[in-house]
Amino acid sequence: MADQIPLQPVPRRAPRRPAYYSSASAARRHSRYQVEDESSHLDEMPLMMSEEGFENDESDYHTLPRARISQRKRGLEWFICGGWKFLCTSCSDWLINICRRKKELKARTVWLGCPEKCEEKYPKNAIKNQKYNVFTFIPGGFVLTVTVVREAVDEYRRYKRDKEMNSQLYSKLTVRGKVQVKSSDIQVGDLIIVEKNQRIPSDMVFLRTSEKTGSCFIRTDQLDGETDWKLKVAVSCTQRLPALGDLFSINAYVYTQKPQLDIHSFEGTFTREDSDPAVHESLSIENTLWASTVVASGTVIGVVIYTGKETRSVMNTSNPKNKVGLLDLELNQLTKALFLALVALSIVMVTLQGFVGPWYRNLFRFLLLFSYIIPISLRVNLDMGKAAYGWMIMKDDNIPGTVVRTSTIPEELGRLVYLLTDKTGTLTQNEMIFKRLHLGTVSYGTDTMDEIQSHIINSYSQVHSQNSGSNVSSTPSRKPQSSAPKVRKSVSSRIHEAVKAIALCHNVTPVYESRAGVSGETEYAEVDQDFSDENRAYQASSPDEVALVQWTESVGLTLVNRDLTSMQLKTPGGHILTYYILQIFPFTSESKRMGIIVRDESSGDITFYMKGADVAMSTIVQYNDWLEEECGNMAREGLRTLVVAKKSLTEEQYQDFESRYNQAKLSIHDRNLKVAAVVESLEREMELLCLTGVEDQLQADVRPTLEMLRNAGIKIWMLTGDKLETATCIAKSSHLVSRTQDIHIFRPVATRGEAHLELNAFRRKHDCALVISGDSLEVCLKYYEHEFVELACQCPAVVCCRCSPTQKAHIVKLLQHHTGKRTCAIGDGGNDVSMIQAADCGIGIEGKEGKQASLAADFSITQFKHIGRLLMVHGRNSYKRSAALGQFVMHRGLIISTMQAVFSSVFYFASVPLYQGFLMVGYATIYTMFPVFSLVLDQDVKPEMALLYPELYKDLTKGRSLSFKTFLIWVLISIYQGGILMYGALLLFESEFVHVVAISFTALILTELLMVALTIRTWHWLMVVAEFLSLGCYVASLAFLNEYFGIGRVSFGAFLDVAFITTVTFLWKVSAITVVSCLPLYILKYLKRKFSPPSYSKLTS
Repeated sequence: MADQIPLQPVPRRAPRRPAYYSSASAARRHSRYQVEDESSHLDEMPLMMSEEGFENDESDYHTLPRARISQRKRGLEWFICGGWKFLCTSCSDWLINICRRKKELKARTVWLGCPEKCEEKYPKNAIKNQKYNVFTFIPGGFVLTVTVVREAVDEYRRYKRDKEMNSQLYSKLTVRGKVQVKSSDIQVGDLIIVEKNQRIPSDMVFLRTSEKTGSCFIRTDQLDGETDWKLKVAVSCTQRLPALGDLFSINAYVYTQKPQLDIHSFEGTFTREDSDPAVHESLSIENTLWASTVVASGTVIGVVIYTGKETRSVMNTSNPKNKVGLLDLELNQLTKALFLALVALSIVMVTLQGFVGPWYRNLFRFLLLFSYIIPISLRVNLDMGKAAYGWMIMKDDNIPGTVVRTSTIPEELGRLVYLLTDKTGTLTQNEMIFKRLHLGTVSYGTDTMDEIQSHIINSYSQVHSQNSGSNVSSTPSRKPQSSAPKVRKSVSSRIHEAVKAIALCHNVTPVYESRAGVSGETEYAEVDQDFSDENRAYQASSPDEVALVQWTESVGLTLVNRDLTSMQLKTPGGHILTYYILQIFPFTSESKRMGIIVRDESSGDITFYMKGADVAMSTIVQYNDWLEEECGNMAREGLRTLVVAKKSLTEEQYQDFESRYNQAKLSIHDRNLKVAAVVESLEREMELLCLTGVEDQLQADVRPTLEMLRNAGIKIWMLTGDKLETATCIAKSSHLVSRTQDIHIFRPVATRGEAHLELNAFRRKHDCALVISGDSLEVCLKYYEHEFVELACQCPAVVCCRCSPTQKAHIVKLLQHHTGKRTCAIGDGGNDVSMIQAADCGIGIEGKEGKQASLAADFSITQFKHIGRLLMVHGRNSYKRSAALGQFVMHRGLIISTMQAVFSSVFYFASVPLYQGFLMVGYATIYTMFPVFSLVLDQDVKPEMALLYPELYKDLTKGRSLSFKTFLIWVLISIYQGGILMYGALLLFESEFVHVVAISFTALILTELLMVALTIRTWHWLMVVAEFLSLGCYVASLAFLNEYFGIGRVSFGAFLDVAFITTVTFLWKVSAITVVSCLPLYILKYLKRKFSPPSYSKLTS
């Protein structure tokens, strides 16, 4: 299809050039691509969404906004039109690059136990999660004490957490024996001993273990988010040494690759020089112990290869940024506008004065007089409001266990457009259940598993009755069938083969908890009664595998023991069958399959079993007509499918394979490719045994929650490290992708040309969800970032699979950069931390994968379904309340500045203050603070209504509650009210002019209290209390603070007599002014609600 797309070549001397191709990079790409035959034309092929290429054929495509085109001006014109800015930024960038130049990472040779032999200086093994240093913290100290103190407390907590981690003690092996060493003092080359349940302090190569098997389990949930234990294998050369101290009697070193991000791969070699000949052993990921993982069995000894910021876990964690809410940024913009208004007003006053005398002194006086335009108390009010919202969220009984960790951004919850979610443990429970076994002609579901069980019992009882004479326990002999012509096997024998394959082809290890009084970590015993079923637990790198092995146990074939070289199965009759493990090929994201070669102890038969994804296995197994169709059927049910196959090998075939395989494993260059090529030589014409279906159960109420978020206008992207097939299954079963929508699976692309064609194919699809793998995404972003993001943002849902932690964070930043919209990331594992910290609002779920994500997040919840209430109710209220509060505080400053301006202009532009200092302080605090702050209790919609109609949330993302429009309305209100209050006071009190302060100030306080009442949408009893409390405080202060209610203080002799206040004249005139200032606004509000009601009022009426 792609080759039919009409691609219009752009003329070579095109005057326009897209801004996102710099000429240097274009030249670089051109030289890189002219090797490939099709790519030499690529620079002539525009992507159809950006240039003239698709303008000719509008009928076929919906044109997107044109990519930004820049014209380069040269010479003086260029310099004036922004060239100087370009030169300045270039110089500053150059200086920054010199200051920040990063140390180049290199491969290294590490001598065992000899850190002093290292040629380079490596970083300290200390953890640092603090955001500031002394120089970056001091400037922040000038802003406001409230904010600074809160940040300082948070920073101190982080420092304490880091100190606790860095001061953990570990045993270090030296020539003189064991010494205790702090985690932060560990160096490259040290030999460190790590006990069971202890955190591994730095990246190490695994040398020895106390386990007899030469292997151990580690828990990696804080590194990659997977809850299952990983099997790690000690270097055989050092594991074979008789005693621990012998590590110092040998002369050995480890050569490792340079530090890198990928936690799933490692290449290195172990060399022992003092033996003859020298021992060379290849090292892979199974010989490593990464920092931040935990030893789950036995005691391990490792040699440190990477420390501090070079460890995999630190390289995969992005630096936390200071998060500032969108509302705060908008208020900052308005405050800047107010500052300009302040300067302009002062200049106007001085100009009207006629610049007489020392005019600049008068200018500064006016700046001080009108300084109330700048709302200093805004920051304090908002911070207290945010603290109140946080308290309300944590006290909400409908979302128990919710914790607010970042109190500065609760309003962000009401402005989200993109939600980026992890899959495993966030949308799903990470609990697998075996659901379906398909043998081609017959299919078994959960209700017919008992049939399989009876087949298994029968087949094994026949075998043992045949063998009881010779007293040998064995599997049923398949020899007659292989020698006879291909006869259709009976269903019973096919079930037998399938179940045996599932019971053998895996990476699962049974673990027995040691009982009281039994020494040793794990009970390995040959006697049958020690393998008690209730005491057994299975550990594997994938929950799918555990589900399969648990299922074989339920139908009668139980895995009871496994070490590096053998595994034992128990039949329904209680007999133990032993199989020797000759080779194991672990699952990788590239191969999408895992294999194992075993030898049956009793018969000596060698069998190669393999299981994997249908896409990988369909070409490996013999021709069949049912596999593809059945895989599709199971996937539609939301099941994760695995195809199981086998191949019998002769002794000669296996020996030939082994020699080639070992040779490939030792090569330093392209090791993975060579090993894969050797294994692939075996993967031909395998016998298809069965297809299995496993279900990953969804979290409670995931479907309604996702539907609610979709209706709220939030676009959901699922970013997962899981396989493409699994991710697609969950996207369908969780209704992330609705049943009516198509799914476009983005083909794997590796070059620019492939990405180009695939993007054009994707352009033609409308209203379909996108599924793309991390590798293809990387290629698209490298060459067509702008176009790809533009297309992806139009999709109703996007699924990115096989994403690394850093890739997840990169996608978040891309969305922020290209759309400018607010993003939220939600996850539950250590691998989601980078994404959570990069998003505008990070939510962590406390789950099976530990607490790392919830500790790094801004908000921590216990279940995914709580996010609905968190956004629809608390997000809405926080944003609406803060917007009202912020604008009201600004109005409070503007109204008094307007009165001051009117007062000064009446008195020939004299720079004399209208109210004394104490009144001004009282006005901003005791007289109006409680009613204004009580706006944090206001709500426009009841919580039930907000959850019932999530569409209401869409309005919030438009930011209409706080905008320049609403701000200008408040400015006009302030000018109108300030003018009325001052002119009214001067007009009505011509005779008793000295009382103008008392009169105008009283009217001002009453007006403010009435305006709060006008703004409130839902009354709360505390609001009523606040209104009357403030009024009471004011009336009381009239009596006690009378010397402040006069123009220019006591020297003018203007005291306030209480008798004057109590006169009817005073009361009616103050009331008249207040009514004139407020009544029109009440009428306007009534008319607006009558003729143009807000959307929520239509629902509540």
